[in-house]
Amino acid sequence: MLKLHPPRPRRSPEKRKQISMRAGVGLGRFLRLPSAAQRCSSSGRKGTPARLLQPCILGGLWPGGPMAQYSTVQRGQLDSLDCRFYFKNSKGKYISPFHDIPLFAGSNEEKGIPAKRSKTDGNEVVLNMIVEVPRWTNAKMEIATEEPLNPIKQDVKHGKLRYVANIFPHKGYIWNYGAFPQTWEDPGHKDDHTGCCGDNDPLDVCEIGSQVRTLGEVVQVKVLGLLGLVDEGETDWKIIAIGMDDPESQKIHEIDDVRKFKPGYLEATADWFRLYKVPDGKPENQFAFNGTYKDKTFALEVIKSTHEYWKALLHKKADGEAIKCTNLLVHTSPYCCNEEDTQAIVQSAADPVEGYSVSKGVDKWYFLGQ
Repeated sequence: MLKLHPPRPRRSPEKRKQISMRAGVGLGRFLRLPSAAQRCSSSGRKGTPARLLQPCILGGLWPGGPMAQYSTVQRGQLDSLDCRFYFKNSKGKYISPFHDIPLFAGSNEEKGIPAKRSKTDGNEVVLNMIVEVPRWTNAKMEIATEEPLNPIKQDVKHGKLRYVANIFPHKGYIWNYGAFPQTWEDPGHKDDHTGCCGDNDPLDVCEIGSQVRTLGEVVQVKVLGLLGLVDEGETDWKIIAIGMDDPESQKIHEIDDVRKFKPGYLEATADWFRLYKVPDGKPENQFAFNGTYKDKTFALEVIKSTHEYWKALLHKKADGEAIKCTNLLVHTSPYCCNEEDTQAIVQSAADPVEGYSVSKGVDKWYFLGQ
């Protein structure tokens, strides 16, 4: 028999006031969190994009895991030529995301010690991915390989900030896009499969989980497969991965699982990479293997080889040309410096400035084929 409850009595004005005061205390506690727990110290900044206001407690941590391992510090003004996001580790020391964040996730990371062995979950190798561009956003943010400490900055073409076009039916990037640290696609090495040399950047990653990540977030991921892009005559591998903390990671383990549980996503990914430069007046990109995806085993071999190229780069056994290898934690590298040097690098960058301004043209939708 259905039991009916009597109507809840209305609270008195005094009672409502007490509840409101308790809520205010809770909000005050949040606002008094350390600055690392507030997105670039900009919570409540008028006009700042909501995606950039997410908490800066990063690290792609396991559920119930240790405190966050990495955070970012903004310098300059958002959506400007001088905007930079520098990285700190859990000890508050400035580090290079390119060189100091380990490729392989390990239990010693929270102590500031780079992992020497791969972290595994069952049969999965767990890797660290640095998020440069959250899903649905357009600003082409990337690790600045040619600047000391390699902060994240927005790419610039012809003196203007670069945004990717919205090509129907997509809005901005259709995954959380980023890179694997401690990897390097050597421009001096011609790949046997593509016949092209590397693009001189860290290895790119498309994280396909259900969560929209935050700029600068470090996510622990497992690899699913790979798409071989040939971008303007350069080998530009695109690793397909999913966050270990994502609910869907329990059922997605291989590239074929993506086809099963996310139908159309891989096809849309190939189309996106093929067309994304067309609105800029450039030709369509080409693919290795006729645009087919390679499996996890192939992808892990590519990751392993690019990790070896990075090692050669950090030990002056390969010519990185303009790449800056300044680091704090790779003590065997001749580019390793001290904490005072890294602080000086960040302090020399532009002061943080509130506010931002984005051209309305960023929201334009392109309908190709007309």
